[in-house]
Amino acid sequence: MEYFTHLRKDKYLKKALLSPLPPLKVHSGAPIRLMQSIMSQQLSVKVAHVLHERFFALCGRKNPPLRQICDLDPLTLRAIGLSHAKTSYVQNVARFCLENKITDRKLRAMPSEDIIELLTEIKGVGRWTVEMLLMFTLGREDIFAADDLGLQLAMVSLYGLTRPEKPNDKAFKSRLVEISQKWSPYRSYGCMHLWAFKDNSPG
Repeated sequence: MEYFTHLRKDKYLKKALLSPLPPLKVHSGAPIRLMQSIMSQQLSVKVAHVLHERFFALCGRKNPPLRQICDLDPLTLRAIGLSHAKTSYVQNVARFCLENKITDRKLRAMPSEDIIELLTEIKGVGRWTVEMLLMFTLGREDIFAADDLGLQLAMVSLYGLTRPEKPNDKAFKSRLVEISQKWSPYRSYGCMHLWAFKDNSPG
């Protein structure tokens, strides 16, 4: 694969490149997938899946209309297991996407940074959440999530970096972004390999 050959030029990242990964795919239903991402935060994959299935059962379909989600009684969403905050954030996404006519087609035509700027206007949606949407829903191949703890830990290990005590240290994140520039235009795949490396590395 072209991306694999390109990433192997980085002698440090090369240690994490065990074998090529499947190509990123473009999926439909970006607003719903953004809501699913919010629901999944701080939950195991198994628990998040159960919550998603309850949500779809409540709505009666896998891709419910945004208006239907806006009109749901918040107590009904709380009853399927969403916290008060997540209930509010999910409906914030639905309202914002409805009011701003956010569609798959509109997002696919926009540059990645413009999408981040747009969607982080929604209360409850941070940059990391939108970066995951860009990678795993819109199939963008050149995204680097500098705020991701797993990526930070993997890069500290591979590149011999010192992780600062403050989690939001700007100089540290700038250094990570600088390193990732060498992987462009395939930074998303670099991230995916680093996540795999962290899961498979000793300890």
